Amino acid sequence: MDSKLRRMAILISMGAILLISVLVLYANRESFSAGGQETLQDGQTVQDSQTVQSIQGGQDAPQAQSAPGGQIGDDLSAFLEDETFFDREINPVLEAARNQENRLSLMVTSVEKDLRIQIVDMSGELVSGESFYVRLDDSEEYKDLDQDGVIYIGGLSAGEYYVELLPIEGYKVPTNETRVRVKDKVEYLAIEDISLLIKTEDEIDAQAEDSGVQDAIEDADSTEIRKLQTATGNSKVGIDVSKWNGDIDWDKVKNAGVEFAIVRAGYRGSVTGSLVEDPYFETNMKGAAASGIPVGVYFFTQAVNEVEAVEEASAVLNLVREYKIDYPIFIDTESAGGNGRADGLDVETRTLVCEAFCRTIENAGYRAGVYGSRNWYNSYLETARLENYCIWLAEYRSIPIYQGYYQMWQYTSKGRIDGIQGNVDMNVSYLGIDE
Repeated sequence: MDSKLRRMAILISMGAILLISVLVLYANRESFSAGGQETLQDGQTVQDSQTVQSIQGGQDAPQAQSAPGGQIGDDLSAFLEDETFFDREINPVLEAARNQENRLSLMVTSVEKDLRIQIVDMSGELVSGESFYVRLDDSEEYKDLDQDGVIYIGGLSAGEYYVELLPIEGYKVPTNETRVRVKDKVEYLAIEDISLLIKTEDEIDAQAEDSGVQDAIEDADSTEIRKLQTATGNSKVGIDVSKWNGDIDWDKVKNAGVEFAIVRAGYRGSVTGSLVEDPYFETNMKGAAASGIPVGVYFFTQAVNEVEAVEEASAVLNLVREYKIDYPIFIDTESAGGNGRADGLDVETRTLVCEAFCRTIENAGYRAGVYGSRNWYNSYLETARLENYCIWLAEYRSIPIYQGYYQMWQYTSKGRIDGIQGNVDMNVSYLGIDE
């Protein structure tokens, strides 16, 4: 009985305490809703006495307050400026690019019992200025003597070879050997990577290298015609041009009656044998095309064998790939003043050079031809072997006395025409090519 009374007394006491607490909270409800804030005379509200004192004292209020957790300030992006905030992650793209720096590779071609090894960077450009060495079949080593990024090895037996670029300080060389095939015979096919060998005149001594001499000048007589002839039948009248003609106004040339133009694509240097693009080639090709003049091209040769003839043809094919070619692509075979690297070739070799050039051009789908003077055809070529190609005769007289077959005739080197300053070569074509 006593225990029941004790429990009832406890419950009554707890109820009384709870009731008193509710009454106290209700009586002070306005004080709790104010949240401890004080209102200033100018209507501004602050949260603590320290802030009130700062404003009343005429000082600027603090810009930031300490917040729970220790945060200082309200700039939540400040951590981005801390390079140590995040763990550094490796960017696979950037890392791959770094791994390609100074990495080298080999481009190897063969024309006939030879190898031309070109050392290139990852952008495909030749790397010059270094003494590179390559090893052939783990035996003989060959050095890039002139440091132009190209090593030529001739006199090889046909078959399979392995080429290794030896380590050189500052570069990453291929870890595996390059397997190549040395061809037994010339196949008269364009060399795909020939563009790496084509130079501009800024890279050579053009005065020494570009030394072609028009042999027909010595054979000219007083009947040489020096104006644009009138075309008859299916013949056409035209000009051939190079850097020596300077800037040309092609619209004036067209209006003067020119019906075609043969543009020099380039030449092989008569001293070093470098393949060089004529500095006016692109300008002349675009100018003639814009004026509606059909074009062909020619290349001054100094090739000393079939391999070099294929190189020259490949260079031309590379240069003309973006243009419409209506007339043949000619190999220009003439003297380089007596001191050219090809001036001393025998008749058989010179004829083989012309054949190799023309076969390579025709295998690429173009019509090929040979340019030479009357004396050159009679004395320095087996012309009968070349008559399947377009024969372009240079003979400066009113009526040619050359007894062989020809389809184009260059009748003067001293022509004058509106749109060109100075002399220009003039021609008649019997090919019957329409615009």
